[in-house]
Amino acid sequence: MKQNKTMAFIESKIMPIAGRIGSQRHLIAIRDGFIAIMPLIIIGSLAILINHFPIPAFQDFMTGLFGEGWTAAGGAIWNGSFAILSLLAVAAISFKLAESYKTDGLSAALIGVGAFAVLTPTTEDFGFSMTWLGAQGLFVGLIVALLSTEAFRLFSQNEKLKIKMPDGVPDGVTKSLNALLPAAVILATAGLLNTLIVYFFGQSIHELVFSSIQEPLQGLSNTIGSALIFTFLNHLLWFFGLHGTNILGPIMESIYLPLIQENQHLFSQGMSAFEVPYIVTKPFFDSYVFMGGSGTTLALLAAIFIGVKSKHYKTIGKVSFAPGLFNINEPILFGLPIVLNPIMFIPFLLIPLVLTVTSYIALACGLVPKTVAILPWTTPPIVSGYLVTGGSIRGVFLQIFNLVLAVLFYLPFIKAAERAALHQATK
Repeated sequence: MKQNKTMAFIESKIMPIAGRIGSQRHLIAIRDGFIAIMPLIIIGSLAILINHFPIPAFQDFMTGLFGEGWTAAGGAIWNGSFAILSLLAVAAISFKLAESYKTDGLSAALIGVGAFAVLTPTTEDFGFSMTWLGAQGLFVGLIVALLSTEAFRLFSQNEKLKIKMPDGVPDGVTKSLNALLPAAVILATAGLLNTLIVYFFGQSIHELVFSSIQEPLQGLSNTIGSALIFTFLNHLLWFFGLHGTNILGPIMESIYLPLIQENQHLFSQGMSAFEVPYIVTKPFFDSYVFMGGSGTTLALLAAIFIGVKSKHYKTIGKVSFAPGLFNINEPILFGLPIVLNPIMFIPFLLIPLVLTVTSYIALACGLVPKTVAILPWTTPPIVSGYLVTGGSIRGVFLQIFNLVLAVLFYLPFIKAAERAALHQATK
């Protein structure tokens, strides 16, 4: 009875709030912007991984084939992808937010990038500081993308500020001229803001935000407490049929991407995967907790094949197995179902929390290298455990340990669900 009251409270009070957050326009723009640039991030990550793949025979082969400077190509790929993460994010998020308002996405993206450039410090030779074009400039980039696009939207919606062009003028020319006034105001505002911050604080807005906000948040995000909170909220949302990964994605990307970027940077400088600083990163969750998707449902599929006889469950398991190998688990979430299934509530929430703890301990104690690569989220377990640690079999062993632990935990609950379904059918 108490469980029913708790479920009713969560369903009536908490889930509507989560649903509104999940449909919030700015969060959706941030999420979709990161999704849009993810291919470039993955390519940059893989380039660094290949450059520093820790197998001497591979390194000797590549050196013999291409010469001593063969890693220059991978470094250049990094510079054109992960190294300009903030710049890419500003363009993509500005475009997606403008698109949601049905206004000129290209102009909004260009103005957003321009405003970000105005606020970014330059080096002595008048080039942009790559420090702030990468992950360290991400917080400022997100703010600039949202504010500049909102300002652009306000100008765009005001018919009095639009330039009337005669018929026959190409649409692209009209859009370009209509972006002139908002671009001038937004860039001038960014320039004034930059001048005032440098004058009063003696540093750029990037340095100010990083030291006062981003750096403390990164320190907190690398703790087991923050990892458990994120894991719990993600699975609580999923249990009620809300896409927890998408809802929490904007927060996760902005906090955890800088951490994996720093790990990758140090790894590319010759530091081993054991020595890099950050334990909790996005690949940490993808590789060790979300195996098969949220809820570690690849283990649930194994438990179904091992421990149940129900034809319905066996069929769902067979249908869900191939997608599950690539971390796509909607078939089992809604087909078994797990969503709103009170019997599966405990294991679906508890197992990922347990695996977060086991994984954190394994990495913190130096039993397994830390993550130094971002992979496509569809990379199957075992493969991901090897690659994400820079080519260590220990990552595979941790994945196998976590999967076995999860299977053992899921078995009694899936058997109980089978008995409950059989009892219901015979009524």
